Amino acid sequence: LELCFAIALPALGSAILFNIGSSSGGTDIIAMILKKYSSFDIGKALLISDAVDNGIRIFIFDIEPDVFPAGLSIRSFMIDTFIESFNLSKYFNVVCDNPEPICDYIVHTLGRSASVCLAKGAYSGNDKYIILTALNRMQAVHLRNFIRENDKEAFILISNTSEIIGKGFHSV
Repeated sequence: LELCFAIALPALGSAILFNIGSSSGGTDIIAMILKKYSSFDIGKALLISDAVDNGIRIFIFDIEPDVFPAGLSIRSFMIDTFIESFNLSKYFNVVCDNPEPICDYIVHTLGRSASVCLAKGAYSGNDKYIILTALNRMQAVHLRNFIRENDKEAFILISNTSEIIGKGFHSV
């Protein structure tokens, strides 16, 4: 249990720093450089930089590896998990007959935008509209409640996503 706290708390602190583009120094800096110039997530980049660092230390100082590999793997996984959780957003696909009230709520109340596509129901053959939008968690709750109260016939698909790139979310 002590080992879990010894790994989890620093991992949370590192995740917070990485999420705002900072680091605590040491192998974190190497990991950030590796992430910048590769396709690795920060946790995987940190695992690589820590593994190389510890491998060099074991070789030079002839230290027996103990919990290093397990601890490094757990820390890497936890950092990626924490960062993904911080950045979690909701992606909505709303299928409805009348998109105007929902789009008006999204734009004027939630301060977001949406795209509307004309579609045809496969079963009914009737014209439908699909509203596409991405929201933070709180906005998602508000939109879901609004639709539940105002359009009981709407069909809503809500997906978790942690990488939304564009205005109001992450820059390219």
